[in-house]
Parts: sequence; C-alpha cells; structure tokens
Amino acid sequence: MTKPSAQTKPALSQDELKTLVGQAALRFVVPGQIIGVGSGSTVNKFIDALASMKDQIKGVVSASQASTARLRAIGIPVFDANEVEELAVYIDGADEIDQRGNMIKGGGAALTREKIVSAQSRQFVCIVDESKLVQTLGRFPVPVEVIPMAVQRLVRQFAAIGGRAQVRIKAGSTGQEPLVTDNGQVLLDVSGLQISDPLAFEAQVSQWPGVVTVGVFAFQKAQVCLLATADGVKTLTF
Repeated sequence: MTKPSAQTKPALSQDELKTLVGQAALRFVVPGQIIGVGSGSTVNKFIDALASMKDQIKGVVSASQASTARLRAIGIPVFDANEVEELAVYIDGADEIDQRGNMIKGGGAALTREKIVSAQSRQFVCIVDESKLVQTLGRFPVPVEVIPMAVQRLVRQFAAIGGRAQVRIKAGSTGQEPLVTDNGQVLLDVSGLQISDPLAFEAQVSQWPGVVTVGVFAFQKAQVCLLATADGVKTLTF
C-alpha cells in the first residue's frame, strides 16, 4: 500500500511574513520607556501589534510623518526627538541586510530621520522577511537624500565609481515630478554597486558635498535581526 504523502505546508505570503515579524518584535519593547520606531510596510505591522501594549510604554519617537500619523491614530503618544535624550530600542525594517548587520535603508524615503532616531537608541532591532538577507549589499538600489542643486554633480560622481543614479519620481506623478522627502530634499536611487565594505562606502559618500544622508547603515548597523521565514521567525545577532 502506498503511504499518503504528507501535506505540504502552505507558503506564507510576504504580507503574512511581515505580520509575523512585526508581532515578534514586541518582545524587545521595554515597558515604561520611550522607544524608537522607523517606517515602511513591515514597521506598519509592528505598529499595529504595538497597539496591544500601548498602555505599557510612555510613547514613541517616530522616524516619519506616515508612522507618526499611524501611531497617533491608535492612541500612542509621539515625542519629538529633541525631547528625548536616549531610547531603549529602535525597531525598523530594511531593504537589505547582510550577515554582519549592515543595511540598505530608504526605500520608504525616510532614511535621514531613521538615522537620527537610530543614533539615539541603545539597540537597533531590524525586522525583515528572509528575502532581504543578502551576502553583499547593492542588489537593492542605494537611496541617497541630496540637496536639489547638487543632483547632477552627484549623478556624475556616482557614475565615476560605477553607479547609475536616478532621481526618484513621486508615485502617481504624470510627469517627472521628483519625490520630496519629509525634509524637503530629493532622493537619488543608485544601482549597479556591490558594496563589499559598507563602512568605508558610507564614510566616503557621506562626505560628498550635497549629500544629506546615504542609505547605507554601517556605522549604525543592527544588533539584532528578526528574520521572518516559512519556518517562523529566526533571531540573528551581530
């Protein structure tokens, strides 16, 4: 007699993986403290989960206007970064993360504020699904927030190191209207790079005149990564 085959476990959708890891991040929330919260679709899942323990924290410092609106909508106080000296933890997603905790961030256009809030935090917990884990950063275009008058010079400067930089266009724009960040600047998305030394790359590009923030997080890399997989959430530490 032929044995019946084991039922194949249905694959989780990316949205379900984001929900899973957003809920898992609650264990890093320190009761009675103010925490830092980033931005993006995975962070939205964390914010939704945070509603279940909103009365246990003092509030949040938010890295984007969109996250601020979502937090306030569920009754969580949002503090200005200047009102808080230090945060217990910063919880945010990433566009890519490598095996050492270095990240590319800025797909949601909030990289500058994300860097500011993460710099105030004792611990960075990155929440992603397994598709974001890479050996070498650069598969995802590197976002760079820049001052508009420097755009074309910076496009040429990236070309000189093998990168193809394009101004990010506002979603839904019928023309070529640039996306404007919460800080009133524009973004370059730089493709074609393989970033084998994220620390050196971040230091180099940050010094270029006109660059506000480069979306490589190496100086402020993650200490913990919660990685959503088909087999559950894995915890990576760096």
